[in-house]
Amino acid sequence: MGILDKIAEIEREISRTQKNKATEYHLGLLKAKLAKYRAQLLEPSKTAGAKGEGFDVMKSGDARVALIGFPSVGKSTFLSLMTSTASEAASYEFTTLTCIPGVIEYKGANIQLLDLPGIIEGAAQGKGRGRQVIAVARTADVVIMMLDATKGDVQRELLEKELESVGIRLNSPKPNIYFKPKKGGGLSYNSTVPLTQCSEKLVQLILHEYKIFNAEVLFREDSTPDEFIDVIVGNRVYMPCLYVYNKVDQISIEEVDRLAHVPNSVVISCGMKLNLDYLLETLWEYLALICIFTKKRGERPDFGDAIIMRRGASVEHVCHRIHRTLASQFKYALVWGTSTKYSPQRVGLTHIMEHEDVIQIVKK
Repeated sequence: MGILDKIAEIEREISRTQKNKATEYHLGLLKAKLAKYRAQLLEPSKTAGAKGEGFDVMKSGDARVALIGFPSVGKSTFLSLMTSTASEAASYEFTTLTCIPGVIEYKGANIQLLDLPGIIEGAAQGKGRGRQVIAVARTADVVIMMLDATKGDVQRELLEKELESVGIRLNSPKPNIYFKPKKGGGLSYNSTVPLTQCSEKLVQLILHEYKIFNAEVLFREDSTPDEFIDVIVGNRVYMPCLYVYNKVDQISIEEVDRLAHVPNSVVISCGMKLNLDYLLETLWEYLALICIFTKKRGERPDFGDAIIMRRGASVEHVCHRIHRTLASQFKYALVWGTSTKYSPQRVGLTHIMEHEDVIQIVKK
């Protein structure tokens, strides 16, 4: 029996199993086996075949956004509208067969946008070019999931299932569980909150499935068995996802209103160029980017050339971005903007910068 058959069999058994206290342990074990088989499926084959066309694109710019979706939802049209890159667009499926990069220039930042080939159902098992598409999506800072508004929520559910099965967790925080395998001493199990979904016995059974008999486990939140399995496996990617519903000009205003109020969603029409400005603003928020302007002593700030940083960046991060030796020569900085109590404020290396702050660095 192949891995795909084993996965299908476990999925059937999970759907058959009624959830109650007696079957919770059984379900936990089935989920652990399922995660193990899926991990094996994603491992590259050991037999060296003929080398195909390169698929991944070198990371460039200030952030990377992966554009994924089913065939013919408007990804190529969207790329052509948002960037200066022309991606072939047509009304038939699989127009795009490889990864096409483009650059969105917004608020002084260069955001790399990757138009990936259409995903089909079963992509996680390697159908189409699904496995390569998903591997590139894992390297992005944000995923834009392009959906056809005329198809309702069907596409979204199928794509979420495909990404979930390869370890991409969308819009969910990393589980707050401390886990460390040891060489001896058995299982040390503790929790700082009451647990309703993971008992010590279930944790032990799941660990045994992974051949782990000695470990420290500390739950800092009421997590599910699935979240605990994610922590054990350790290769999960937690990333923000923006659901973009295209072709809203073809549906009723009530349906547009419903889709627009779904969390993490934006409604657009590439054909009529509707709502693209709002999508860019929302994408900027999801990427958590900020612009910082520099100023020389006695001169006006240089608003033409911004330094693009991530939200939460300190003065030290800004120094490293300007020049690697600047932090070691740093004396103090003067900062104007919303991060200060008064302008200019004299600050040290640990001061956290905010969007559109102006900084003047004074060296020793």
